Amino acid sequence: MMLLALAVAPGFAICLFFYAMDKYDREPAGLLLKSFILGMLCVAFPLVIQGVALTLGFKENNGTLIGTAAFAYGIVGVSEEMAKFLVLRGYAYPKKAFNEPLDGIVYSVMIGMGFATLENIAYVGKYGIGTGVARMFLSVPAHATFAILMGYYTGLAKFIPQKNTILLLKGLAVAIFFHGTFDFFLFLGNNIFLVGASIITLVFAARLSIRAVKKDTALSKQLYEQHFFDDKNNEQL
Repeated sequence: MMLLALAVAPGFAICLFFYAMDKYDREPAGLLLKSFILGMLCVAFPLVIQGVALTLGFKENNGTLIGTAAFAYGIVGVSEEMAKFLVLRGYAYPKKAFNEPLDGIVYSVMIGMGFATLENIAYVGKYGIGTGVARMFLSVPAHATFAILMGYYTGLAKFIPQKNTILLLKGLAVAIFFHGTFDFFLFLGNNIFLVGASIITLVFAARLSIRAVKKDTALSKQLYEQHFFDDKNNEQL
């Protein structure tokens, strides 16, 4: 039971934080829960892709930089971020409740945390408490930052229709890049310098994510206040 709590707590905490943060035009809890569940279910897609890759001889670290990069970016990064992107674009994006740019981040985080939570349960169940603690401070926050960056561009895409496709692809590409880079250094070997490089990648992605959240939160407040004053003016007519 303690291991299960350790596995699910980080993802749940991040979800609650973003639910509370979205205070001006909060998303329906049912849609957020479904997004989280779909995020868990979409783990199946990269599992199949990565399983096939392993049977074909691909490895996390095959002794070469190119081979390790191919696995980190081309297999893990692409398959995992594509799975989350397809849920975000196919399920959350068309919803009427997705009515401001911040919603892109909120839904993306719910999907990403669903994915990370199921992944965490599997890893903690297999490797134990030490892995759970390490993933609490590294892997789960990493999934959150990738989700924020993807969600930021997805939110922009919905409200800048003339740049819709390029913004969607940019969000996916940015998430793949940071995910691949984060994993690349970890796959190269378990030493302090490579782990440090992975952490630096996470810190850089987190800084961009914080900036994105601040921008969208400020815009959410602005839109809320605009609607509030518009409603007040209409009442006086």
